[in-house]
Amino acid sequence: MSAKVPADTRVGHIHLKVTDLDRAIHFYSDVLGFAVTQRYGDQAAFLSAGDYHHHIGLNTWHSRGAEPAPVRAAGLYHVAFLFPDRASLGAALQRVLDHGTALDGAADHGVSEAVYFNDPDGNGIELYRDRAPKDWPRAPDGQLSMVNAPLDVDALLAEAR
Repeated sequence: MSAKVPADTRVGHIHLKVTDLDRAIHFYSDVLGFAVTQRYGDQAAFLSAGDYHHHIGLNTWHSRGAEPAPVRAAGLYHVAFLFPDRASLGAALQRVLDHGTALDGAADHGVSEAVYFNDPDGNGIELYRDRAPKDWPRAPDGQLSMVNAPLDVDALLAEAR
């Protein structure tokens, strides 16, 4: 029998190795909008959305001044941040673009709309919003039928205005 976690299990936080803590804090705080909840000198910081203790941990314990991890190596592909609605996703995307960060992709997956880019250390980032489960595309047998269709980025940005 395979193990199963409870259906209400959630990913609580991520912890990323970064090469420059101040640069990473600027990106995750000033660009993405997370608030710093605690900082340990020049070694680590914790950031959050809302009143949670932390959603993101950043540290330089093993990575200060290091090169980015190789693209063609095992490890984290990306971390995804779920936004509550299309307008807040569009506003976050606008801040990312205003920061000069280039998108690596944008997709309509049927179940969600997502944009992809890298943080200053090369960590993959996805910003997305889910559609209501009743609107998710399904095959005749009821299984999800997610897609990888182009996302109208201009329409998403217009939602933020």
